Amino acid sequence: MAVGASLTIEIVSPERVLYSGEANQVITRTAGGGEIAFLAGHAPFLGSLVENHTRVYLVDGSVQDIAVHGGFVQVNGSTVTILSDNAELAAEIDITRAQRARERAEETLRQGHDAEAEAALRRAQARLTAAGHTGIAAH
Repeated sequence: MAVGASLTIEIVSPERVLYSGEANQVITRTAGGGEIAFLAGHAPFLGSLVENHTRVYLVDGSVQDIAVHGGFVQVNGSTVTILSDNAELAAEIDITRAQRARERAEETLRQGHDAEAEAALRRAQARLTAAGHTGIAAH
């Protein structure tokens, strides 16, 4: 593909299409693989996603920040499709609610291993990071 070529992006959850349009790059996080960036000309790819802050770099130079909570990413030609179990645009995230969810999960984890609390913590961190909140505790 030509330098500067764009990608067609579709980010879909069971409730709605969160983003559909053109972008220069998408960065998301796969299970066991860490963060991965997709540019025009990327090899075909299929991967499962973990809770993360996904960034879509739009052709106008802005960034669409999205909290993605699991699902799959597929790259085929110049199309990147993210099918998420649940996803939220950064502008729609209730930061206070996400902070409270993080605090509850951290309190539960201080008392011992709890898989549900770990998942809740990952979701809260994805929300807060996507919304641009700093000072998130690392776990």
